[in-house]
Amino acid sequence: MSKQYYLTLDLKADDQLIAEYEEMHKAVWPEIIESIKTSGILNMEIYRTGNRLFMIMEVNEDFSFEQKAAMDAGNEKVQEWETLMWKYQQAVPGAKPGEKWMMMDKIFQL
Repeated sequence: MSKQYYLTLDLKADDQLIAEYEEMHKAVWPEIIESIKTSGILNMEIYRTGNRLFMIMEVNEDFSFEQKAAMDAGNEKVQEWETLMWKYQQAVPGAKPGEKWMMMDKIFQL
């Protein structure tokens, strides 16, 4: 059985940086793809409108954000990717220092 999470993050409001960010995601490093898959993420999609990003993550029953964070902290390539991505990203209003992708609350379902 899988579960879905919905997250948001902003990009810096700079057309050139946004274009670069999208280009980077056309060829995500293989080590990053592998780290995503081995953490229990079954599917991940990112959408953009303006400088706002929206991510849908489908995960298996073993997935946890804490375990993913611990795996990422020990992965040099993931840390390199995250540092590079922060060139393009900025926290959404209301995020605490160091928070990037923020969980979204479901407010309606049909």
